[in-house]
Amino acid sequence: MASIPLASLASTGQKIPLLGFGTADFPFGEDEETVKQSVLHAIEVGYRHFDTAAAYQSEKPLGDAIAEALQRGLIKSRDELFVTSKIFCSNCHSHLVLPALQETLKNLGLAYLDLYLIHFPVSLKPGTQFPFTPGDILVMDFEGVWKAMEECQSLGLTKSIGVSNFTCKKIEKLLATASIPPAVNQVEMNVFWPQKQLRKLCEEKGIHITAYSALGTKGTPWELINCRPIDCDALKEIASARGKTVAQVCLRWVYQQGVSVVVKSFNKERMKENLQIFDWELSEEDLQKIDQLPQRRGHLADFFVREEGPYKSLSELWDGEL
Repeated sequence: MASIPLASLASTGQKIPLLGFGTADFPFGEDEETVKQSVLHAIEVGYRHFDTAAAYQSEKPLGDAIAEALQRGLIKSRDELFVTSKIFCSNCHSHLVLPALQETLKNLGLAYLDLYLIHFPVSLKPGTQFPFTPGDILVMDFEGVWKAMEECQSLGLTKSIGVSNFTCKKIEKLLATASIPPAVNQVEMNVFWPQKQLRKLCEEKGIHITAYSALGTKGTPWELINCRPIDCDALKEIASARGKTVAQVCLRWVYQQGVSVVVKSFNKERMKENLQIFDWELSEEDLQKIDQLPQRRGHLADFFVREEGPYKSLSELWDGEL
């Protein structure tokens, strides 16, 4: 079983595994049994950080897998796991945050989360689901929603709180009124989108970065130019020279940036391969080659951009970080 290094979260001192297992299986909610069995196998091979979200509809199968892992003795205690979930935009209203977390805990069958994140810096009208209309998109009350998140931590329902998909400007806005700073900002980060400016700010503020889409994701603008990180020729050359897979090169690059990463693969062999990134390193020459790759954000979240809504352009949504 693999041993995964840990990092300390500055705001709480909590330890987060630097490699985690993602459970976002699209289309969401269609194959709960596959999610459950994949999580069980991931526990068997050594994963201890599991990332879910209300939007993914994977909380229940993740909870079922944790319960079975305990029953089978794959883990001795729930405390061996680090479980992250995220609040959906339609519940990003101060009076709905606590009930949303309570529903998440019910789905998971857990008494507490290790980390609870605001999924996007956007609110939707209560009760709204995908697909939504332009009129459903609302400005988030950062101060009110974050105070409710802080209450969740104070009540012990989550050990740490944080955000996801927050830009530098939105982090600064949140910190202006926060009593508890976010422990984590989970964002897209990979060789094509290294997030240097955001990482610098978060390091200064004591906010840990967790990367998603380290390997790229289908259905993004990368596919229009037929090049996701996993398909990049320069990375294939580095991988071949090192006797590694391209996925391992991508994950190792993220790890060497000093952040954690969550990666989703339900293929048993790739699950194990993705764990094999800690006993070797990319050379300075490799890193320089990667630095020269073109930069392009893959996840635009353009469904939040509407002329009638608070974000009328991608530049407004991402505060120019494109």
